[in-house]
Amino acid sequence: MHKFAALFALGLALATAWQRQEAWREACIQRCVTTEAVDPEMERQEIVSLEREAANAIQQNNGTFFRRVYGDDFAGTLSHGQPVNKTQWVAVVESPGVKYESFHASDIRVRIFQETAIATCLWSSRSIVKGQRVSSQLRAIHVYVNGPRGWHVVSGQATNLPPDVQQPL
Repeated sequence: MHKFAALFALGLALATAWQRQEAWREACIQRCVTTEAVDPEMERQEIVSLEREAANAIQQNNGTFFRRVYGDDFAGTLSHGQPVNKTQWVAVVESPGVKYESFHASDIRVRIFQETAIATCLWSSRSIVKGQRVSSQLRAIHVYVNGPRGWHVVSGQATNLPPDVQQPL
């Protein structure tokens, strides 16, 4: 009798996890078998918009966008080589040490491979760091995965451009 009660309790505990996994699987199946064709240009434009929204959030030192769009398992690398997770990236964005006069994402290119997208762009910024005006340009790449709640960033890398290859701001 005790074995039956223990098995019943275990079954109830696992039911919640099973239901969440089942919901994710059902959403995935619905996206794959839907009769409506997904417009690749609309998906591409959605990611372009997310890239522009990210640049705006950086300019405003606002981490809210990144908390919403970046996956909890996000793994990135800053322009000077430092690895960061989602929490660390939000802290970098919200840091009061840098005040941006402008921060723009341009030359945004998106390639979509089923439920994964790769976005590359040029980040151009003018900021004030320790009282001095600084202009910089970086090449950024972001890996997006389309899940049950839409596109979210799982990885990113930024690379400083040396002065001899920078575009006019």
